[in-house]
Amino acid sequence: MKAETSQKTHPVYFDRDLSWLSFNERVLNEARREGVPLMEKIRFLGIYSSNLDEFYRVRMPALMALGKLDIDKRLQPSQSLLDEINSKILAQQKFFGSIIENEIIGGLRAQNIRLVYNEAIPGALLQPLQYYFIHQVAAYIRITPVSPKTTFFPENNKLYNLVAIEKKKARQWFVINIPSDVLPRFYVHHADGVQYIVFLDDVVKLSLPLLFPGQKIAGSHNFKTTRDAEIDLQDEFSGNLARKIEKKLAQRDRGLPTRFLYEPGIDQPTLSMLRKRLNLKGASCIKGGTYHNLKDLSTLPLKDPRFNYEPWPRSILPIPADQSLFDRISSGDILLHTPYQSYDTVLRFFNEASIDPGVEKIFITLYRIAHDSKIAEALISAAHNGKKVTVFVELKARFDEANNIRWSKRMKAAGIRIIESIPGLKVHAKLALVTKKRGSATERLGIVATGNFNESTARYYTDHLLMTGNQAMLKEAEALFHFLKKRKKQSSKKSISFKHLLVGQFNLQQRFLDLIDREIRHAELGLPSSIAVKLNNLEDKVLISKLYEASQKGVQIQLIVRSICCLVPGVKGLSENICVKRIVDRYLEHGRIFVFHNNGAEEVFIGSADWMNRNIYRRIEVCVPIKEPALKAELLEIINVQLNDDHQVVILDEQCRNTEVEPSASPVRSQKVIGEMLSNPAQLKLA
Repeated sequence: MKAETSQKTHPVYFDRDLSWLSFNERVLNEARREGVPLMEKIRFLGIYSSNLDEFYRVRMPALMALGKLDIDKRLQPSQSLLDEINSKILAQQKFFGSIIENEIIGGLRAQNIRLVYNEAIPGALLQPLQYYFIHQVAAYIRITPVSPKTTFFPENNKLYNLVAIEKKKARQWFVINIPSDVLPRFYVHHADGVQYIVFLDDVVKLSLPLLFPGQKIAGSHNFKTTRDAEIDLQDEFSGNLARKIEKKLAQRDRGLPTRFLYEPGIDQPTLSMLRKRLNLKGASCIKGGTYHNLKDLSTLPLKDPRFNYEPWPRSILPIPADQSLFDRISSGDILLHTPYQSYDTVLRFFNEASIDPGVEKIFITLYRIAHDSKIAEALISAAHNGKKVTVFVELKARFDEANNIRWSKRMKAAGIRIIESIPGLKVHAKLALVTKKRGSATERLGIVATGNFNESTARYYTDHLLMTGNQAMLKEAEALFHFLKKRKKQSSKKSISFKHLLVGQFNLQQRFLDLIDREIRHAELGLPSSIAVKLNNLEDKVLISKLYEASQKGVQIQLIVRSICCLVPGVKGLSENICVKRIVDRYLEHGRIFVFHNNGAEEVFIGSADWMNRNIYRRIEVCVPIKEPALKAELLEIINVQLNDDHQVVILDEQCRNTEVEPSASPVRSQKVIGEMLSNPAQLKLA
């Protein structure tokens, strides 16, 4: 049965944007979960808000653009889809507000902390707030009249207040900035044993009589505008790509408006006037709450440790400082699981490479570089110490372009060979390689990872890193680096052959299809067959269709998909043997793991590739097989624990809804269990 002819009562594929909204709803639900500490609830609210801002900066512009293109109407987003998106966001925003009202404010009050939210400023605060405004805030206040001559441009996601001044004949409108980009969003004052926390927005509103002395203030409403974040770059070889991106970055916050979010109370004529005079005609006009940019909630000044998760220890690999890490890797592969295990071992890899006299060359791909990257510093030191260092920096990593360009310039100035992006292609692979002289021989040592070489995100992203001395695999890695030096898409005439690595644009998709086909053959022969895959996103219809085919042949398929999932699970005749789970907990699930039963001789892979259109068709990705039996068993144990989570997991149903799982008598919280297992290897059931 072909996927395209499935039962009419169910979609064959979930819409990717509705699926993403379903994931963001799961994040929102974590903010109300019983047992989550107060500050962690607030952080989940902040993550939800930040995610939604990015949705309006990235996805909504794409949907709006598709709707205007002269293309097949089947490829255009329908009005009903846009209406459903807006309806879901509105419902989530209302739920967001109820969590603040019912969970956060009450929880704070129980600790003698009062977040002044949608209420009058307490009298005891009036004088301190006025003092704060005139001495600290007023320096940053800009007042702009709104008139037919207005040239005011509301910047992306900046906060503003619209003030109405009553005149004899008509109202006059002014826009005032709320300077939360340069001042703390919250003001704190202690009085009578209570810690009061006030939004900067309310500090500005309270002080309007100082800005408009002797005038009648008829209204005051907060608003913000979200703008298209896409950078339009021509795919060409000529010119300096970094310079082009820098110019485009300067224009990013001046992109077309996608959302005008306003505080209730602005009447329709005023909204129409604002849309015209502030050039907001293309933006979705959305009634929000009193306060916007609530991702700032994560900066609330709550210092009590009880408000945060209890610390979980990070285990350290037992490799003495006086022993060479490279010698340890040469004797056998190492599999590292962050943040459960310390990232120091990764830093040590590059530190040793920078000072080891035997190391001759270093290669690495960098997609998102930490702001204060110790890895980049080690690479600079390596170049200074006479090593030949080649770094591929992906300058087109969205929202990290400026930081990547900054480091690219520093490394280039230090003598590092910098390869800056491939036209029409992103390099998303997480790959590092060192060549080291041992006598007359040259040895390769490398890392293949599921996450960026970024020590900052490694503190809260779950990822897996293979440190290996497998020469066959690393020869292929070196060939890939030489290909990247050419800065060209691969040509069918001159293709590199990969037998060990799975590499996007070469063999990755086909290898996964072949592995699924093998499970199908085993099922047809009556042999045990199963697939377990953990991803961030699942969108590619070719691979989804193959999973549907496997399900219809009886292959048991378990998927852990954190975010976007376009596969529809549990539909009779289509996907009844497929289960999709989501895990949201204190760490961001980020690692990609692929397990194929292979009649009991499991094949296990890790790597950088999600099964999305962009990863499959427009990126260089690398996945690697886990060969050593003990490491394979370790990874199988980890994914088995996650598949049995009944504490933080939800199951995605055939309507793309997050359905709760009935917990067992002893619920399994997989992240906690994995951390305990890795800190005490005796707990690992390595069969």
